[in-house]
Amino acid sequence: MTDTEKLVNRLPNDLGGLPADPIQQTDHELEPWEKRCHALADVLDFHKIINTEEKRCGVEALGSEMVGKLTY
Repeated sequence: MTDTEKLVNRLPNDLGGLPADPIQQTDHELEPWEKRCHALADVLDFHKIINTEEKRCGVEALGSEMVGKLTY
C-alpha cells in the first residue's frame, strides 16, 4: 500500500503520526446546543438506543472533509 493510499484510507479521527501543531487545551463554557448534544447522547446511551461505538461510526461516516469543517 502506498503512502497516498494510506492517507485516503484513514478515518477522520485517525490522526496518529501526522504532522500537527501542539494541542491548545483551553477550558470554555459550553454553548447551549453543545450541552443539549451531550444530554441527548447520554440519554440515548442510557436507554441502549445508541452506544459510543455507533456514535463514533456516525462521525466517521461524515468524512474527513466535513469533520474538519465542524466546530464541535
